[in-house]
Amino acid sequence: MDDILTLEQALALVQHTLVAAGTTPANAAIVADALVAAEAEGLAGHGLSRVPFYAEQVKNGKLDGRATPEVQSDRPGAVRVDACNGFAFPAIRAGIEKGLTLIDEGSSVVGIAVTRSHHAGALGYHVEQVAARGYLGIGFANSPSAMAPWGGQRGTLGTNPIAFACPRQSAPPLVIDLSLSKVARGKVVVAAKSGAPIPEGWALDRDGGPTTDAAAALQGTMIPIGGAKGASLALMVEILSAALTGAHFAFQASSFLQPEGPPPGVGQFFLIISPDAFATGFTARLEVLLTEINNQPGTRLPGARRLARYATARQQGIDIAPALHRELLELAGQNARSGPH
Repeated sequence: MDDILTLEQALALVQHTLVAAGTTPANAAIVADALVAAEAEGLAGHGLSRVPFYAEQVKNGKLDGRATPEVQSDRPGAVRVDACNGFAFPAIRAGIEKGLTLIDEGSSVVGIAVTRSHHAGALGYHVEQVAARGYLGIGFANSPSAMAPWGGQRGTLGTNPIAFACPRQSAPPLVIDLSLSKVARGKVVVAAKSGAPIPEGWALDRDGGPTTDAAAALQGTMIPIGGAKGASLALMVEILSAALTGAHFAFQASSFLQPEGPPPGVGQFFLIISPDAFATGFTARLEVLLTEINNQPGTRLPGARRLARYATARQQGIDIAPALHRELLELAGQNARSGPH
């Protein structure tokens, strides 16, 4: 039976764990917020299961838990962020905050390039913050090699997620977040950690054969969504998030999961769009479209289940496997047992 933590307890536990590993309290708070939100929304591959990997990489110096992102904006509508081989979350937050300032000051579109970065977690988390301010957000991220180009067998592209968010009238933002592999690789990581099999059709082993063994899948490649079309989209994201930002390509990046080695140095790219710069009444027009969708039996909008899961977690807490809970407590030290402060 799983242990249950309130969101506040989970936040405190993650923060304690990361600080104990050598992360600054400010960075740990930003990372914890993103990971606990993902866990509460049912995105376990981007949730608490990531904390031990982060902590070990901070301890080994592969991930700089004390890094302060460097933000530059010396051209109209352009923001550049050097994550300095630290966590992606503080770097992306700093870049988006600068981008929102430029939009508030009158820019119509702002691009944000993040380089020398790390695992960005659930990409929708970042663009949702943009939509909460009344703007449209689009995000792209690359990751260490996990997919072969269509027809190939060697991992060259990451699972490379895309996320989109926009404001709504009297409703939470609409958020669309998808990996360009059939499933997010984080789901395979969770399965491998628990020893559970994965469904056939998710991944291939290192020899290019189908596998239901999660550990073998991590040694092989993920299958792209939509076949050749998905592989082409992953290439597009690789160009936007790595070539455009000056970051490492997927095949150059070290693993997000192994404690040893050089920093991954991956990249992220975001666009912030002011709807008022292009047409008036955006949210009203959007509701016409969404109402048409909702009026069809059997349909639901993207993110509906995610919001419902978060609401349940806020009331009932989140489940955590006892083994993972023990591991985090041990990494955090005895102070974590006292709960949130």
